[in-house]
Formats: sequence, C-alpha cells, structure tokens
Amino acid sequence: MKELRIGVVGIGHLGGYHLQKYDLIEGCRITAVADVVAERAQRAAAQYGSQAYVDHRELLGKVDAVSIAVPTVAHHETALTFLEAGVHVLLEKPITVTLAEADALIAAAARSNVVLQVGFVERFNPAVIALAKVIKQPLFIESHRLHPFFERGTDVDVILDLMIHDLDIILHFVRSPLKAIDAVGVSVLSDKVDITNVRLKFASGCVANITASRVTGKTLQKIRFFGVDGYHAVDFSKRDLISLSKKTSESGKLEIFSNAVEVRQHDPLEAEIRSFVNTVRTGSPPLVTGRDGRDALELALKISRKMKKAKDEIMVVLQHE
Repeated sequence: MKELRIGVVGIGHLGGYHLQKYDLIEGCRITAVADVVAERAQRAAAQYGSQAYVDHRELLGKVDAVSIAVPTVAHHETALTFLEAGVHVLLEKPITVTLAEADALIAAAARSNVVLQVGFVERFNPAVIALAKVIKQPLFIESHRLHPFFERGTDVDVILDLMIHDLDIILHFVRSPLKAIDAVGVSVLSDKVDITNVRLKFASGCVANITASRVTGKTLQKIRFFGVDGYHAVDFSKRDLISLSKKTSESGKLEIFSNAVEVRQHDPLEAEIRSFVNTVRTGSPPLVTGRDGRDALELALKISRKMKKAKDEIMVVLQHE
C-alpha cells in the first residue's frame, strides 16, 4: 500500500479532530500542517511528527491530500491552490461563500483529476446510513438543529453554519426540484442571523419545515421523515434511528410496527475521513461530491435571499404604521 502524505490546513476546533482521525488510518502519514497562528501549527506538528507552516502554500509538494478547515471566506482560495496543484481535497462545509467560487473548485478538481469531497459529516452518521435502507418517498419533513452560542462559526449566518447540514440531508433523500421557500430569521447574539425557520416545498409534493438556532440553552439535532411508507426519526447526536411502518393484520386491522433496521455505531468524522482516503486510493467518486456541496449552498443562498426579502417587507410595513 502506497503511503499517503496528509496535510491539514486550519488547526482549530475541526482541524484538530481531522488530525486525530488521520493518525488512526493505516497508510496515512501526516507530513505537514498549516495555520495562520504559528504556535497552533507548531503544537500540532510536534504532536504528529510533521512540519509546521503559517502559509498553506508551503504544503505544496509535501502532501498528496489535505483537509481544509479554515473560515468559509478562505475556502475558495485555499482549496483552489491545492486542486490546481493536483492535491486531493476534503473541504469542510459550506463549500464556499458564492456559487461562482464553488463552480471554480469543481472545475479545478475535474481538470486536475483529483478528489474534491465536501465535509457534510452527517452523511456518515450511522443513523443516516441506516435510514437510507428503509426510507422511500418522504411527504413531510421536520428538522431541528439547535445549539448553544459559540464564537466560532459566526463568520457566516446560522444557515451556512448549522442548517446547511440538514439542507444537504433533505436534498439527498427528497431528490425533487424546489418549488417554493418561506423563511424568517433573527439576529440575536451576532451581526448575522442566529435563528431561523424555513419551509420548503418540492415538486414531488414533499414539504420540509426546518429550524436552526445557535442561541439555545440545549443541543437538539433531530430530523423526522413522514411518508406513505411510514415514519423515520433520526437523532444525530445519539446516532439513533426510530423507523415505523404500517401493515394490515389478518383481521383487517391497521397495525404499526417497528422496522428491523440495524444501526451500526461508528464515529462519523472518522468514517468521513476513511471514505475520503479510500476515494483517493481507488479513484471512486466521493460519497459527498463538490456538486452536492454546491447544491446545498445554492439552496442556502436562496433561503438567505428570501429571508432578506421578508425582512425588508416587514420594515416597509412598520415604516408606514
């Protein structure tokens, strides 16, 4: 097995976890790390026996694949540097700030024939993997992703920070064109929207009601799917799935039963990184592609525009009272 030289750019909260997971994978050697805070890069380099840099461009020629966990505004420039140099990239969500930037990364990966995988870690959640085995066509979806406030992540609004995970999951399972959006959001503790509720309607008839907040006292990460095939509830935090269906008994009575679906427990981030490494080694398509990242970003941006329009309309009404 050829050794893969691994780099991590951005040694903050997520970057540190990426390093831990790569260190567990046979055939991967962490050769270089980069962070704008030199001391942070040096500490990580000392821990994993690698080289430390402040400028991510210094990693070129020293790595075959990188994880990028820098602030969203730097995603495009940082990832493009590696993709154009023929380095495989695992890029934390959201893919970029704009669709044009996302398109540039997707095109660069195609030109260089390298992997661009987007870090939607919930796709690797054991409960979501189990869900794929039983879900058919959802008709109604209810999602809540509520977190206490943390300073990190506030470079973007709560839609790009938290809700985008659920947007990706919904798009993955609904697979139908979007017809309508209703959205409202409020800034509470940052200068960007911190809590929002969104209602999506798809051409299939499916309706999704999504709430995301980063100003709540407790953490809640759940999504529920309702359809003619039954009811499926995922608890992302507990990595648990409740799956119920209906059947008619011999007496003609309608009965509800629990689907016998196994949830095989594992660490989602480790699974995500192992999948990335396997994709790099085999040349197979990543489970979460650059296009998936772009689709989720496009929906997130549509929601943001709808939210701004609703806010502007409210302000006009208030000004005329």
